[in-house]
Amino acid sequence: MKVKNLTTVLAAADDPLLVENLIDRFFICETWHHIQNQAQYLALMKKMLKPGGQVIMIDYLRTENQVLKENLGKKRIFLADDQRRRLAVKGKKLGRKVLEEIATIVTPDTILRWHRQLMAQKWDYGDRHQKLGRPPISKETIELLPQL
Repeated sequence: MKVKNLTTVLAAADDPLLVENLIDRFFICETWHHIQNQAQYLALMKKMLKPGGQVIMIDYLRTENQVLKENLGKKRIFLADDQRRRLAVKGKKLGRKVLEEIATIVTPDTILRWHRQLMAQKWDYGDRHQKLGRPPISKETIELLPQL
């Protein structure tokens, strides 16, 4: 699949090799630790970003998650429903292959299972089902019965 608004550039370890004020986003995945002078490189990247541009860096967050998981040991991580929902939505967009490379606190299977469960809840239509059988007798009618 070709993406028209995406250009990949293999940059040098000391220079991003791009023009100033031209870039919307830098995406850096598992390469930041190879750059010798990170502060200087980041300053160069900021010059090349358009106003409001972003630097997306996965290297640090992945390592941070691994460190946190190591500190927990074999303890189970308890997540709130909203936290599971956020991971499921983002994880589904990434897909299984990417999740296998980056997921650290839960398995890709778990994240994708959460997404399937969310979709099942969303498309349940439980509120639209009508109850079967005769409708219940109102309290007013029951109170009037002895008078008849």
